[in-house]
Amino acid sequence: MSIPVEHKGLRPAGEGVEAPALRPGGIAARARAGGGAAAPLPNYLNGLNAEQRAAVETIDGPLLVLAGAGTGKTRVLTTRIAHILNLGRAFPSQILAVTFTNKAAREMKERIHSMVGDAVEGMPWLGTFHSIGVRILRRHAELVGLKNGFTILDTDDQIRLLKQLLAAENIDDKRWPARLLANTIDGWKNRGLSPQNVSPGEGSAFANGKGQMLYAAYQARLKALNAVDFGDLLLEGIRLFREHPDVLADYHRRFKFILVDEYQDTNVAQYLWLRLLAQ
Repeated sequence: MSIPVEHKGLRPAGEGVEAPALRPGGIAARARAGGGAAAPLPNYLNGLNAEQRAAVETIDGPLLVLAGAGTGKTRVLTTRIAHILNLGRAFPSQILAVTFTNKAAREMKERIHSMVGDAVEGMPWLGTFHSIGVRILRRHAELVGLKNGFTILDTDDQIRLLKQLLAAENIDDKRWPARLLANTIDGWKNRGLSPQNVSPGEGSAFANGKGQMLYAAYQARLKALNAVDFGDLLLEGIRLFREHPDVLADYHRRFKFILVDEYQDTNVAQYLWLRLLAQ
């Protein structure tokens, strides 16, 4: 399993880990100024093994942590955030830290708080893919055909809407259940596919060739209702970044560090969304 900790900039393949530059007034700089006397380690570095500490202290360039379950990958990620803040390499609002569940996001926030205190309250971009995705969309809703007060449909609402579309097309809901169509559309969205990007072969797999048409009709109905589903929180974000490079450039300037927990579990849409932000 892996956690990549990404930062803008590239390191040539095979190059070793470099020590981060010393920050004036920082711990390492004070130690050097003191004639080489070792300064006490920050408390948050205590208990890390050599590999974990190397990952925490590697600040510049992309970093990928590969380790098994229960080996402290999330601890490395949260400690690295604390280290970045302690060194003054970024303000809390300049760090994007992404995970998958609300529980994991809360635990990350609690861990960082235990190391750096209330500075974590200034991290509005620490959260799940969906929570950060909706935050970005509400800031730029009009650019993707929405109003910033848009509604997020849950699964039941999504299925009710799809049933209406199936009825309008005289498609037998027993033979072609709305839940099956919902799962099909969700799969396309998880792969970053908007209706026009679904291949004819895939689109023909539902309701004798009507899958792609129904997906397009569903998306049009969502726009008319000023609504999105969970898949749209990233799919519309990807479209926003691709069609409005000025918006993407603003986030490039905003985020100095991007850190992703449980990166091995990302789907295609999550990867594309992250890659656009980190490129």
